Amino acid sequence: MCYECSAHALEVNRSAVLLVDASPNSARQIPETLFGIFFEEINHAGAGGLWAELVSNRGFEAGGTNTPSNIDPWSIIGNETFVSVATERTSCFSRNIVALRMEVHCDNSGSIVCPARGVGVYNPGFWGMNIEEGKSYKVVLHVKSTGSVNLTVSLTNSNGFDLASSNVIASAADVSNWTKVELELDSTGTDVNSTFQLRTTNQGVIWFDQLSVMPLDTYKGHGFRKGLFSMLADLKPRFIRFPGGCFVEGDWLRNAFRWKATVGPWEERPGHFGDVWMYWTDDGLGYFEFLQLAEDLGAAPVWVVNNGISHNDQVDTTDALPFVQEILDSIEFARGSSKSTWGSVRAAMGHPDPFDLKYMAIGNEDCGKKNYLGNYLKFYQGIKDAYPDIKLISNCDGSSRPLNHPADLYDFHVYTSANNLFSMNTQFDRTARAGPKAFVSEYAVTGSDAGTGSLLASLAEAAFLMGLEKNSDVVEMASYAPLFVNVNDRRWNPDAIVFNSWQQYGTPSYWMQQFFKESSGATLNPTTIQANFSGWLVASAVTWQSSEDNNSYLKIKIVNFGSDTVNLKISVSGLQQSVNSVGSSQTVLTSSNVMDENSFDHPNKVVPAQSALSNAGTDMDVVLSLIHSPPSTSRLLNRN
Repeated sequence: MCYECSAHALEVNRSAVLLVDASPNSARQIPETLFGIFFEEINHAGAGGLWAELVSNRGFEAGGTNTPSNIDPWSIIGNETFVSVATERTSCFSRNIVALRMEVHCDNSGSIVCPARGVGVYNPGFWGMNIEEGKSYKVVLHVKSTGSVNLTVSLTNSNGFDLASSNVIASAADVSNWTKVELELDSTGTDVNSTFQLRTTNQGVIWFDQLSVMPLDTYKGHGFRKGLFSMLADLKPRFIRFPGGCFVEGDWLRNAFRWKATVGPWEERPGHFGDVWMYWTDDGLGYFEFLQLAEDLGAAPVWVVNNGISHNDQVDTTDALPFVQEILDSIEFARGSSKSTWGSVRAAMGHPDPFDLKYMAIGNEDCGKKNYLGNYLKFYQGIKDAYPDIKLISNCDGSSRPLNHPADLYDFHVYTSANNLFSMNTQFDRTARAGPKAFVSEYAVTGSDAGTGSLLASLAEAAFLMGLEKNSDVVEMASYAPLFVNVNDRRWNPDAIVFNSWQQYGTPSYWMQQFFKESSGATLNPTTIQANFSGWLVASAVTWQSSEDNNSYLKIKIVNFGSDTVNLKISVSGLQQSVNSVGSSQTVLTSSNVMDENSFDHPNKVVPAQSALSNAGTDMDVVLSLIHSPPSTSRLLNRN
C-alpha cells in the first residue's frame, strides 16, 4: 500500500485531525463514470482548435447562400487591376453550392503583366497557420477553369517565403469540369503565422471550392490536434459529453446542430453558423468525429440532442415526432449494423463496427420551457422503445425534489463564486438516495474569483468535487465547463485549456482535475475531520489499484479554504496492507497568490508538484496552507 499526499511547512496557527477509515467494510464503490469531460463548440474549441483543419471557411459557405457574399478570412493576392473574386452558386456539391470565381486580368506577358510571384487568393486559417519544419500536410482543392491552369499551391510564411509548395498544371480539357486535386506538401521551415496561398501568372478564370490543409500527424490520423488531444487523454476521462451546451440548441432552431449535416465526406457537409457563440463552423468535427474522439479517449460518449427547442423558438409537441426520428437515426448511425441505412454511412466513413453509445441527454438547459416536458416524453418513449439500454438524461434538476417524469439521470449545472461553490461540497448530502442519479455536466467558478483561470477557483472546485465523490451513490457523472478556449476568441471565462495556433496550457482548474483522474471506479473511504474551528477543510480518500504497477494506493485529498495555516494530523485505520513509504508521494498545487494564473509566458506557474512522502504511515503530520484570502499561499493536497 502506498500513499499520495501533499504538504508544506509554514507557521502553524490551527490544528485538526483527519481520520480515514480504510477498512473494506466501510468502503463504497465509486461509479466507473464519475469524472469525465464536456466538449462544446465554444471559443473555437473545435474549429481552429482540437480539429486540426487549418483552412477557415474552406467551402466559402460562411457568407451565406446569397451571392455575392463575404469570403472572410480569404483575401486576394495582388490588387484589383490584376485579380478579382466573387462567390457564385456554381459548386458541384449540392449541399454547399457556393464556390469562388477568380478572374485573373494579368498575364505573364502582354499589356498587363502579373507580379513575379503571381496573383490569387490566400487563407490565414484561424489567426495564423502553424506550419512546422519537417512536417507534412495533405492539401485538397477542387478546381474548374475555362482554360488551362498553371497554379502554385503553397504554405507561405509571414515574410512571403514559401515553406512548401507544388505546381498544379492542367490542360483546359482536364479542368473544364470540377476536378479534385490532392497534394502532399512537406515544410522546410516553421512559422506560426503562415498562410495557404493559390497563385498564378496566367490570365483566365478559375473556380475554387472545398479546400483543405490538414497536418498528417494528427492523433491516429483521425484529425485531432495532438497537443490538445494529449491534454484530454491525460485527464483519463471516463466519458465525453458533446457537442454542447447551447451549441446544440442554437439561438434559433435553424442554426442548431443537426447531425445529418455533419456526416459523410467532408466536402459535402454544408457547415452552419453557431448563432449562440457567433461563428461559422464547417462541421469537419461532426457527429462521427465526436464518436471517434470518445473511442480514442476510451471514454463513454454522451450525446446531447436537440429536442425541438432553441433559445427563441420551439417545436410544438404535436410536431415533435420527426425530430424524434432524426435522433433515432443518429442512434442507428452509432450502433446499427453496417448493413443498416445509417450504419452503412458510418461504415463508409471507415468504422464498420458500432460505437458504444449508451448515454444521451434530451436537450440542454431546457427545463421549464413551454414545450420541454411534452417533447422530452416523446423523445424518452421513442428512444426507450427502440433502445431500452440507453440511459437518458433530463434537463430538470432532481437534487432537491423528485422529478415529475421518468429519467435515468438528471442534469445539474452550476456557475458561481468560489465561496458559493466551496459551500456546495455538501450540495447532495440531503438528496434522496432513490431515483435518478445526478449528472453534474457543467460546473465552474466564474466571475471575479476566477479571472481567466485562478488558483482560488480551482480550490473551490476541488472541494466541490470531493463532495461529489462522497455522494457518488447519487451522483454518477461530473464534468467541468468549458473545456477549451482559443485566446483569439474568448467567449467565456474561465476555461480548462487555453491555446492558440501553436501553444497550449492548462489553467489551475485543469490541473485540479488531475487530482481526481483515478477516482472513477475507485473505492471511497470514509473521512472525518475533527477541528475546533469552522468548516474550512474538506477532505476525501479513495483506494485504487494502478494499472501501471499493480500497486494499491490510498489517495487522500485535502483543501483548506480558510485564511489560516492548519497543522493537520492524518490517522488511517483499517488498512489491509502495510504502507510502503518508498512508493508513496505527495503532490501540491500551490502558488504565492490565490489569484495567480498560468499563461503562455508562464504556463507552469500553477501546476502540481510531486515529491516523495518519506514519513508515509498510518499516522502522519501535515501542515496545510491552502488559503482563501489573497495575497497568500494556497494549496490543494494530495497523498498517495
